[in-house]
Amino acid sequence: MTKEVKVIQSVKETNVFWQESSLTFDKKQANNADVMVNPSETFQTWLGFGGAITESSAYNLNLVSQKHREEIITAYYDPDNGLGYNLGRVHINSSDFSLGNYDYVDYMDETLASFSIEHEEKYVLPLLHDIEKVAGKPLKLMASPWSPPSWMKTNNEMNHGGKLKREYDSLWSKYFVKYIEAMNEKGISIWAVSIQNEPEAKQVWDSCLYSAEEERDFVRDHLGPTLAEANLDQVKIIIWDHNRDIIVERASVVLNDPEASKYVWGIGNHWYISEEFENLTKVHELFPDKHLLFTEGCIEGGVKLGEWHTGERYARNIIGDINNWLEGFIDWNIVLDEQGGPNHVGNYCDAPVIIDSKKDIVHYNSSFYFIGHFSKYIQVGAKRIAVSVNNVKLAATGFNNPDGSNVIIILNETDNRQNFTLSIDEEFGEIDVPAHSITTFIVN
Repeated sequence: MTKEVKVIQSVKETNVFWQESSLTFDKKQANNADVMVNPSETFQTWLGFGGAITESSAYNLNLVSQKHREEIITAYYDPDNGLGYNLGRVHINSSDFSLGNYDYVDYMDETLASFSIEHEEKYVLPLLHDIEKVAGKPLKLMASPWSPPSWMKTNNEMNHGGKLKREYDSLWSKYFVKYIEAMNEKGISIWAVSIQNEPEAKQVWDSCLYSAEEERDFVRDHLGPTLAEANLDQVKIIIWDHNRDIIVERASVVLNDPEASKYVWGIGNHWYISEEFENLTKVHELFPDKHLLFTEGCIEGGVKLGEWHTGERYARNIIGDINNWLEGFIDWNIVLDEQGGPNHVGNYCDAPVIIDSKKDIVHYNSSFYFIGHFSKYIQVGAKRIAVSVNNVKLAATGFNNPDGSNVIIILNETDNRQNFTLSIDEEFGEIDVPAHSITTFIVN
């Protein structure tokens, strides 16, 4: 039976993105193709893609014209004409990508009577409502704290690490409840929380340190029970929320405790420092009932307009994690300005969309299009399928969508054109992909 294959390709040499073409698979092939796809062998179910709606991103979308604001929201969240994002991340209190340090209570208010998310009503909440109108449904939003209020911490400030004072474990867990309930009152549902963004990183910005044992004890003795008592046990709890390098050790300490494990939905990972993708498989094999979610990654060191390697880094990491049991991908800031901010400590980064706030110009980086090679075509609920690659110069992954289509993404990061055979259900095509290209194949 002849297979008609839709091809979507982005190529560095031509700087052309999402160029569409087609090809036909009409030849029979023995089991020796360079890339072999077996749709009958399936793995994890896909949750979706998204990005972080930080205060900085929301602020930037207030600096551009209304036309460009609507264009960017559509480009990310429209299910038909955009990337189709359905996941998101917000910060509880400030992060480095805020306009400054802030929290939601008065100083030393141990009753939390003064708790208010009024600060978010200026930028973040209006953007979330506008996004959900375009998306046509609520996002699955993950909320992460970068730091408790300064007075709850051992160093008495939100920045420079420090730890949560043990006497405030219970109060801090109630703070999570207050935040979730306050967001609900504003019409925004929180799907998941992580215990702490990057709990092993002492940063000059908002940060708070937890050992693996402290994270275990906090979720077991405080956050888990407190959410349950508030009838919020439907809110998922994500641990670690940091790099892949020691994800196995960190997950093991928490999840080997049955009382802690029962409250934990999954483990979050970031891409900084390490590309040891295999560590995710190690976690999956140890704890197959838990979920793996990519919760942050970006290109550091400021804006990289027009660079191709930034998109390739996204694709390489997405493929690497997906092939090791990842279930969803959340990028960092959705929009930054021409400097890579604002960031209240100068930790400037790149983003898929950059705005020139002075000239009202929008730039779409290669990373935007590379993410789209996945997010536009892999449907929520898709099952990863077996893809074996016998050409070491290529990276590939594949999914079977709920509508029955198969999606295969192939990345060529080399300086040379690659010729190979692609086999699906024993039918194959001869494929030629240019140097530094990414190609999405859709097989109906």
